[in-house]
Amino acid sequence: MDLLYFILASWGMTQIIVYGSIFENTREWISERSFWFGTLIQCPMCTGFWTGVFLFGINGFTELFNFEYNIANLFILGCISSATSYALNIVFSDSGIKFNHTSE
Repeated sequence: MDLLYFILASWGMTQIIVYGSIFENTREWISERSFWFGTLIQCPMCTGFWTGVFLFGINGFTELFNFEYNIANLFILGCISSATSYALNIVFSDSGIKFNHTSE
């Protein structure tokens, strides 16, 4: 269950940072001043990695998940957060599950 809570928390935090209206002005301000960081903060895969690293860093302060502090877990949880944030972003939108129909 620890990993499921971690994945849901990282996906939720990534969605809020990348798409949330509460951070819209902050994203614009950052994008105007830094191309690299502005690009990073608009990408769910990139932001997902750093969100996972952040959540790993604070995992000792929560009862939702608890992972041993070491560099391997930091990297692995960052990668898990990145992959699942991106995958869930591809599957779900504000309107629900995304369906793409292409005709040949």
